[in-house]
Amino acid sequence: MRIWDLNPGYLNKQSLLGEHRELHGLVSIIKNNKKGYSKHPETLRWVGLGWALKQRHKLLVAEMNLRGYTDRSPVLLRSKPGVWPEIFIDEPAQQISILKQKYKHLEPGRIPLPKNAQNFWAQHKYSVMARDISAYKTIGKWVNSKAGAKELHRVSGEITTILRSAPEQRLIENTLLHMWGYVSKYSSISGKNLDSLSSKSLLKKIQLLSLENNVKYLNESTALSELNGWDI
Repeated sequence: MRIWDLNPGYLNKQSLLGEHRELHGLVSIIKNNKKGYSKHPETLRWVGLGWALKQRHKLLVAEMNLRGYTDRSPVLLRSKPGVWPEIFIDEPAQQISILKQKYKHLEPGRIPLPKNAQNFWAQHKYSVMARDISAYKTIGKWVNSKAGAKELHRVSGEITTILRSAPEQRLIENTLLHMWGYVSKYSSISGKNLDSLSSKSLLKKIQLLSLENNVKYLNESTALSELNGWDI
């Protein structure tokens, strides 16, 4: 049993759907006080954190939807809003290593597993931008330095923690406009028509245009799915 802490975009089809099943199994164990796997470390770190399980499920579903899958099994737990597990079974950088070994001869996920801190930052920069401009500037500058470029362990841990908070509405619009810049040439929408779209509608158009036109940078971005996993 494993609930990953990495963005679901890194998971291939089998792992993505597998985690979705296991998360529902974990919810059932906790909700119904089942004995099976009740002492498993993965179970223990999620006990009492219903809101976090619900949110992880929403992130999984957002990625599943992006890949054409439909979910009809919502998680309704709500305990301790905003609180995530305090520990990782494996640190995010170690989870990346585990997936690299696991996928050595298998299909990859939507997002290529990062080789270094710069790769990881490029994949997460819009997700961070939607939450904390100060962190966006600081992390970007540091990662592009000689020291930061080698610090995948530190960068992956810090950014994974940042992405556990909800994106801020005042920052989402700016982030989506940055993302729109990569696909605007494929659309006739502009000006007032663009301004009239809700954040959710604009993100949906960005997703469609990016996938249809194989816009590599956005297709390998966590924000392409994870922003849809929150109430934007």
